[in-house]
Order: sequence, then C-alpha cells, then structure tokens
Amino acid sequence: MNIAIVGTGYVGLVSGACFAELGINVTCVDINNEKIEGLKNGIIPIYEPNLDILVARNSKSGRLHFTPDLLSCLNNVEIVFIAVGTPQDEDGSADLKYVLEVAKTIGSSINKYILVVTKSTVPVGTAQKVKAVIQSEIDKREVEVQFDVASNPEFLKEGDAIDDFMKPDRVVVGVETEQAKELMTRLYRPMLLNNFRVIFMDIPSAEMTKYAANAMLATRISFMNDIANLCELIGADVSMVRKGIGSDSRIGNKFLYSGCGYGGSCFPKDVKALIKTGQKNSYQLKVLEAVETVNDRQKSILFDKFSNYFNGRVDGKKVAVWGLSFKPGTDDMREAPSLVLIDSLLKAGCHVVAYDPVAMNEAKRILGNRIEYAVDMYDAVLDVDAIFHITEWKEFRMPNWGVIRKSMNTPLLIDGRNVYSKAELEGIDYIKIG
Repeated sequence: MNIAIVGTGYVGLVSGACFAELGINVTCVDINNEKIEGLKNGIIPIYEPNLDILVARNSKSGRLHFTPDLLSCLNNVEIVFIAVGTPQDEDGSADLKYVLEVAKTIGSSINKYILVVTKSTVPVGTAQKVKAVIQSEIDKREVEVQFDVASNPEFLKEGDAIDDFMKPDRVVVGVETEQAKELMTRLYRPMLLNNFRVIFMDIPSAEMTKYAANAMLATRISFMNDIANLCELIGADVSMVRKGIGSDSRIGNKFLYSGCGYGGSCFPKDVKALIKTGQKNSYQLKVLEAVETVNDRQKSILFDKFSNYFNGRVDGKKVAVWGLSFKPGTDDMREAPSLVLIDSLLKAGCHVVAYDPVAMNEAKRILGNRIEYAVDMYDAVLDVDAIFHITEWKEFRMPNWGVIRKSMNTPLLIDGRNVYSKAELEGIDYIKIG
C-alpha cells in the first residue's frame, strides 16, 4: 500500500515512520524544504526517543520517503493523511487554514479515487469542510473524480509515541463509506492481527473522541490539583489521598498526580478548542472552563510558595530550575509550567539558572539570554537560594543531596512534581504541593 502524510511535525513524522515500519510505502510531505532536506540526511527536527533509529532504518529500506512536493506523489497513493498543524486561533478555536490549504491542493490535482484522512486534531465538522473544499476544486476543473474523507485522530504521548503507535490502546477511525472502511482496514491490518482494537465509527464521533479524551485527562489533573490545594489548608496529604481514590476500580490511578499544571501541545489547546466549539453551538462547558481556570492558577503556585517563604523579599535571589520541557521524554516547551514560573521570577527581580537534559536548545530559542543555562543539575545549584523541580526527568530522582546542600546559599527545594521525601533531603527545607 502507498500512502502520503502531509506534515512532518510530531504527529506526521512519528506516524510516517511507524507506518513504514509496518511495511507500508510512505511519503512524508512538508513545504519546509530545509526540514525535508534534513530528514533525508537523518536530521530529526523533534526529540522523541528512538525516532531517529526508526526513520533511518525505514529510509534505508526504501519504505520511507521525504518530499516538499505533494503533487509529485499524490496520484500514486491510495490514502493521504493530513497531519499539519492546527494552532490555536486568537479566540481559542483551532485554526484550520493549513488543513484546508492541503485540501485545496488535493482537490485541484487528483485524477483518481483517493481517501483523504484528517490526522491532525481538528474540531467536529472539519472533515466535512475538507470534503467541501476538495469537491469545490474538482468542480472548478469540470471533471468527475471520486474521493472519500475519514478521520483518524492520534493518541500519541510525547516521549512514548512509538510504543503508543505500535501497541495502541485503541485506533479510532471515522468513515462514511464501505470503501473508506475497507481501505483503513487494510492499512491497519497489522494491528488487527495483533488483536489491537480498531474502532470504526461515524466521522463526527471520531473527531469528538480525540477532544473528549484529552479534556477528560486534563480534568483529572486539574481536579487533583484543586484537591491538593485544599489538602494543604486542612492538613491532609494529597499523596495519600491519591492512593486512596486511585485504588477504586471505577476511578483508577492514572492522571491523579498533583503538580504545577499541565502543558504541551495538546491539553491546553484542545480544552480551549472544545470550549470554543461549545460556545459556537450556544452551550457552555462549565466543567472545562473550570479545568482551564484551575490549571492557569496552578502554574503560579510554585512562585507563590517561594515568595511566601521569603516573606515577599525575593528581589535579587538566585534560583535554579530543574526541568524546562512540559514533561519528561520531550523537548516540547509549549505551554510549559516552567515558562510561567520563569516569567514570574524574572519580573520579581530573580536571577534564574536552568537545566534540562533535552530542552536546552528549545529554551534558548524561546528565552534567549533572559536566563543563565547550566551544564548539569549540579552546576545549576551553585550559590542559589532555591531549587525548583519542574519536570520529573529520571536523572533528577536521586541526586547527591549532601553535595547540593553545600552548594546552595539557602537550603530550599520547591518540588512541583512531589517526587521527593523530606527524610532524604539532609537539612534542606522541602516544600511540595498538597
């Protein structure tokens, strides 16, 4: 089977490499010539564990190709995935201009049946917009060409994306016709052989499933953060509360960890987009509005704890920030809690020294010379008045606290991920969440 994937961002590149690993002939398309040339030479534009190995192996085997020209492969493939970005618009809705541009190109050029699949996270109704644009371009040419649209949302976790693709909890596919269903069944046959769940449904339901899943996970995070803040006021320990409720089979223990807020490319954008979809349909999603409010508030909680510790006198303090990416396993800093914290620290007159195992280049691109960059976690803590633990990278789990204590000016650790135990900290004041 021959397929094309338009967009070599996180979703497109991971999907392309994994489909190729399953034996499918894949052409990845991107209008960014520099990115395409880099990919041809093994330069991966994002950090994802083992993705470079997968790309190299399948490029060498001749199953994975890269081109800036969709038209060069369009009429040689059976399926085209649209995996371009859907950035957040000014009003919080998803911006579909890139998706619809691809649809326009497809409609203006196809001369045989093709299945067009939206892989990007898009609001309900997008597939119909894509269908209308393609048909409009076909009509302008005064030709008759059959095509179908489908929805195949991704559920990849950054840092675990390859395993998520190859061993999925489920594959959701929205289709309108039997022909589209047959094609998608052929595409995912390796998954079916391994008894993974491929769930077929109508297109609007598939589009909604992606948003609903991310909104539910975001809700669990904000719920636990709210509970954590209440625990502090009444003297309860949120870690114990989490264990207590997580043991309930109706609830489960996933996404019940309190912290300094969620970030990344999915949860913040998708929650906002779903709220906007509700507004467009004259329906207020009150729970999700509260989820967003709690998360925004939670991102400021670490600075508040820091300021309270020093009775508001933080001007001139030197602080270390351990972890910059929104979660471990990625260099993604979109909507990262670290950015909110650093901005508050700088506005308060603090000197910030940061270290992240993977995201340093991304941090330098975003923050420039506003902060200092350390070479490792120990370099970051020299003469500091506080350490902020923001991203739970494994290398931060068991540091030499004796060495760190001697390096610090003020022995204060503010833990945004609740991973440490006060008993192990050897004279360091420990503040956590909840």
